[in-house]
Amino acid sequence: MKRSLLVLLLVGLVGCSSTPTTNDETKNWSAQKIYSEAKSMLNSGSYEKSIKLFETLEARYPYGRYAQQAQLEVAYAYYKDNEPVSAVAACDRFIKLHPNHPNVDYAYYLKGLANFTEDQSLFARIADQDMTERDPRSASSSFESFRELSTRFPDSKYTPDAIARMKYLVDALAWHEVHVAQYYYKRGAYVAAANRAQYALIHYPQAPANELGLAIMVRSYDAMGTNDLRDDALRVLQKNFPTSKYVSGNFDRKKPWWRFWEL
Repeated sequence: MKRSLLVLLLVGLVGCSSTPTTNDETKNWSAQKIYSEAKSMLNSGSYEKSIKLFETLEARYPYGRYAQQAQLEVAYAYYKDNEPVSAVAACDRFIKLHPNHPNVDYAYYLKGLANFTEDQSLFARIADQDMTERDPRSASSSFESFRELSTRFPDSKYTPDAIARMKYLVDALAWHEVHVAQYYYKRGAYVAAANRAQYALIHYPQAPANELGLAIMVRSYDAMGTNDLRDDALRVLQKNFPTSKYVSGNFDRKKPWWRFWEL
């Protein structure tokens, strides 16, 4: 019985030792070869495979221009593979390791793009989503990356697009604040509504959302009985948005026309 068990054990050990190991076809590849294959995978849309190869390249050849370029390319691969968190992390790592690299401006731009893509539907979702539940951190992070790019590298070829996206993001962030103010107003939290609308007005003074924000301030101050603040907000609204639907209508001495606004 013992002999039979020993034979089975030996057979099992032989079987395990003869199990074929995974063949790594990149084992003897040069840094240039791995980079070339990874780049080809990236261009063909095989993002996961390209990421694996770029990471293999950096692990196997951690020094030199191919490793540096691989760090930047892997960030782009993550971005294209709809992995914005990994893309941002890769960009941050590249910026930290190579702050004076000739292409560090692209790292800032790509970081902004990754966060921008994650939050680009902010406007589209306004009608479908309660904006108090919308986390604006991606938009804020994207704005900061684009701002740093445009400040540090004003002559970069990526700066004009970054500035255009910054304008969009300012509008998006302003709309977020104003819709939160609207949420508070509709629930009778007039102090919170007025403060949130005022925050948008101060931090995003040129944003179109301030038309609604000022209207919320007027109605909130009126509801609280702070008539001076109400009249000040109304004057600002009338001056900056003279054709607004919130500054036109039939005046009623008993009930001012602006009280008919639907917020």
